[in-house]
Parts: sequence; C-alpha cells; structure tokens
Amino acid sequence: WQQCGTIWGVRTVMCEMSPSCVGGRSPVPSKKALQFTSTLVQSHNKLWGCHFDVPASIAEKLVDGASRRVICSINGSDEYQCALLPHGNGSHVVTVNKKLRAALGVSFGATVRVSLRRDESKYGLPMPEELQELLRQDKEGSRLFHSLTAGRQRTLLYIINSAKNPDSRLTRAVAIVRHLKGNKGKINYRQLNQMLRKR
Repeated sequence: WQQCGTIWGVRTVMCEMSPSCVGGRSPVPSKKALQFTSTLVQSHNKLWGCHFDVPASIAEKLVDGASRRVICSINGSDEYQCALLPHGNGSHVVTVNKKLRAALGVSFGATVRVSLRRDESKYGLPMPEELQELLRQDKEGSRLFHSLTAGRQRTLLYIINSAKNPDSRLTRAVAIVRHLKGNKGKINYRQLNQMLRKR
C-alpha cells in the first residue's frame, strides 16, 4: 500500500477504489463471497479516513501469500476491487472512501453488511482497453509495464481509468508508455505529472 503523490489531479493512493472510479461494475456479490457485518470506524491517520475491521477468520481465507487483493461489496452495492490492509497484531481492515460512503448513505459508526471474495484478476484493477491495445502494438512498452511491481502497475491503471472518456484515457495511456520508455522502465511521478498536465 503506497502513497505516490498527485498525478493529473488524481491522488495515487492505491488502497481502494469506489466502483464509479474505474469503469466496469459487477452487479451483485458473487456466491463465493464471504459474508459478515462490521462497523465503519474513523481512521486515526490522514490517508485512510474510514475503515472497517475484517474478522481474522475471514482474512485468513482471503490472504494468498503476499496477495491481499479482494473484491468487496457493502450493503449489497456494486462490487469494487480493493485490498486487505494490515492493521497491527495480524488484523486487517478495508478502507471506505468518502465518495463511497456518500453513495451508500453511511457514516462513522454505521453497521454494514460486507461481502468479500479473493480478487483473482491479473492486475487487481480493470485493464483499460486503450492501454491494452497500446501494449499489444508496442512490445517494448508492454515489457516495461509488465516489469513493474504489481502495485506500480495498479497505480498507472488507476490514473488511466480515472479519466472520464476514451480520448482522455488514450492520452494518458500514451503519455505513460512514453514515460516508461524514456526512463528505462522507471517511474518519476513528478515528471509524469508534468507530462500529463501538458496534454
């Protein structure tokens, strides 16, 4: 879990994403999901804002080695991809951002019905069609992108997916691939931010 700054007005904190942030929604929780109730708690750090605790008996069934990526539904809402975050003494939490709380009409102290299942997708976030096609045509760009850590890949996917229309997503995808090629596969977030703002 990593805070990488702000890019193109998007704060790249890869802890969670509300369904409306990423294109492509899952309509209902899967039958394979694990169900439980929890309480929304105001977090004591500035990054999280709000979270709910995940029972240890649930978390141990979802954590797969180093992977803690899950798909979540709250109160029967559309599913969204997020992560189980370590919270000390072996416990885990899931964060709930302000936008999602507003959409669900819940606040701190609310009891919520939670559905969690393991995220078995390749990237942990949707792969935008614009980037997928670009990487298909650009073998070097694809090699550099797939050489990144999973967390950095998700950061870049989030930046592209947060654009509101296909043209903007394509513009960001092109800028990101050019940035990777120009920096030999390394990401300079300040430089990338400047590139995106010029477009």
